[in-house]
Amino acid sequence: MAKNDLTAGFTGTPTEQPTGVRKVAKTAGDVVKRETSAVAAAAADHPHTATGLVLTIGALAFAIGYIMGRSSIDDTRQGYWR
Repeated sequence: MAKNDLTAGFTGTPTEQPTGVRKVAKTAGDVVKRETSAVAAAAADHPHTATGLVLTIGALAFAIGYIMGRSSIDDTRQGYWR
């Protein structure tokens, strides 16, 4: 008898469709989900290419960080040989 009462209540469909900022946020979220799915599918199809890209991006990030770190050092001392 309790099984018949399960149809009452919220069905999961909102009464008003999102507008304004909510609509933009929902659309942006959907786009991000689609793009991450596409990237995951491409990485699964081409694992060597994905690994190469990740290593290249990591090496570039390390080099940029190293250069920025070296340029921020206070260069007031001339060196130990002077």
